[in-house]
Amino acid sequence: MPIKRGLFIIILGSFMILVSGCGKNEAPISYQTQIMPIFQTNCMECHNQTGPGFQKSGLSLETHQSLLKGTKFGPVIKPGDSLSSTLVLLIEGKADPSINMPHGKRTALIAKQITLIKNWIDQGAKNN
Repeated sequence: MPIKRGLFIIILGSFMILVSGCGKNEAPISYQTQIMPIFQTNCMECHNQTGPGFQKSGLSLETHQSLLKGTKFGPVIKPGDSLSSTLVLLIEGKADPSINMPHGKRTALIAKQITLIKNWIDQGAKNN
């Protein structure tokens, strides 16, 4: 028995809605419990009020507010848009090697940490 055109469109539309949600990170990422610990372990040594990273760039990662303020050159995060966020370019090693982060001989962030930060930014970089 052939499926009627209207029913077929409804089934196809429902299927496409279900598939479009697959693979997206829907669970909210917490700044306090997931993102801040990455910064504390890998970045805070330099990017605090007295550290060399802060002295050179003006970027402090001590608070959510200071992170969103960015550097003396401007913001490093564009909430909702990780692709346009300078922080992502720096931690992915896509900037000039002299300014990639973490700087110097410090260990680079692992892919899971970078993805978490990118997803948090894409979710709006909330202070949650």
